[in-house]
Amino acid sequence: MSLINIKNLTFSYDGSHDPVFENVSFQIDSDWKLGLTGRNGRGKTTLLNLLMGKYEYSGTIHASEGFDYFPYEVGDMNDDTLTVIDRTVSDYEYWRLQKELSLLDVEEEVLYRPFSTLSNGERTKILLAALFLKEARFLLIDEPTNHLDMEARELVGRYLRSKKGFILVSHDRTFLDQCVDHILSINKNNIEVQKGNFSSWQYNKEIQDQFELAENEKLKKEIKGLTEAARRTAAWSDKVESTKNGLLLSGIKADKGYTGHKAAKMMKRSKNLELRQENAIEEKSKLLKNLETADDLSIKPLGYHSSRLVEAEGLSIYYDGRPAVEKVSFSIDSEDRIAIAGKNGSGKSSIMKLILGENLTFTGNLRIGSKLILSYVSQETSHLKGNLKDYAASEGIDESLFKAILRKLDFSRVQFEKDISDFSEGQKKKVLIAASLCQKAHLYIWDEPLNFIDVISRMQIEEMLLKYKPTLLFVEHDAAFYENIATKKVLLGSE
Repeated sequence: MSLINIKNLTFSYDGSHDPVFENVSFQIDSDWKLGLTGRNGRGKTTLLNLLMGKYEYSGTIHASEGFDYFPYEVGDMNDDTLTVIDRTVSDYEYWRLQKELSLLDVEEEVLYRPFSTLSNGERTKILLAALFLKEARFLLIDEPTNHLDMEARELVGRYLRSKKGFILVSHDRTFLDQCVDHILSINKNNIEVQKGNFSSWQYNKEIQDQFELAENEKLKKEIKGLTEAARRTAAWSDKVESTKNGLLLSGIKADKGYTGHKAAKMMKRSKNLELRQENAIEEKSKLLKNLETADDLSIKPLGYHSSRLVEAEGLSIYYDGRPAVEKVSFSIDSEDRIAIAGKNGSGKSSIMKLILGENLTFTGNLRIGSKLILSYVSQETSHLKGNLKDYAASEGIDESLFKAILRKLDFSRVQFEKDISDFSEGQKKKVLIAASLCQKAHLYIWDEPLNFIDVISRMQIEEMLLKYKPTLLFVEHDAAFYENIATKKVLLGSE
């Protein structure tokens, strides 16, 4: 066990006037299973890169152990997987590698296949196994669950639960609860470390937020009362002074001592009230600094002239003569929220692409309603570039509404001036989702929409879907979202 100390850490990117971190200090234990959470763009990956020594910063980072980062560059993807591991870990015993692979349910024969032929899930497991072969290293694991199906997430979660000495970035609530014992949260104005899993952190955060909101209302009332009292006292003081002067002008001899003393007393009272008001304002300014705004999202789905939008009977989809999907039957009716579930490679995206009109080879029957308007969120974000104004124009959506939705998803106005290609992966996914929410459609088709998206935004999206009940066909491996949203499930193979 050793401590990792971060003191007065300050960092900003070149050309940026806004620091990502400013005088941040915290301490963590190298034996912890630490979950790192925070909204998109708050600096989670930046913090990991700072720990790795990739950027110059002010302040100090002191650790007796070195750091290693996931995912890391593998070099030539055509090399055998064992060669990739050997490049990553210079010295290890083969039996230890066998043990790690066994824990991750990876067959040994995978080691002798080109790394490029492995599935996303197999690559994730191999790279994690290699990381945990290293000695005296604190591991920085950045979003390992993206593109993993639910079965693989469950397995990787169990694997990480058996380990210690890592920081894990993930927005999957169920996954975090499964394998962390502390939470490091990057808030609006500070960084906090708390013992427990994500659910316990969220519970405590909600209690703190409610306390601050109640205190804020109390202080607002107090400030209002003090302001009115100070105004009355100042008016009394002015009135006393004017009375004294009026008596002198009329030739009536005034008791200057008494009148002056009364005015001075009232002035002092006014000053005391003013000081109390300033103290209350200062106290109020300490509140709500870390309150996360999560304004309600909305969507305006179109009603369809028929209760049934899509129907598939005995549907099989083929690539190069080989079936990707075999004999699947399902229907999509108005207000259905249908989850397509299955292991990676089971054909979930293929079904979506076929409904979207891609020219795929298939057998069976697929009936799509006439003049059906679709809105699509893809897995990929690599095509996103340019500014938000031009993107809104290219998608035929209202720019003001589009940006208003992004603001609700925690975009700052400064973000609107940047090129989309410079956004974080989570922010890019929010661009796709915001565009879809701007579109009036009969059927929304979302393919893994939540990859990289922060937890608070995930819950915003959940609440919106439950409130407005759009007809939705989706693939999503976030177990909490899957269970909360799906009204029907289409299972491909065994889930």
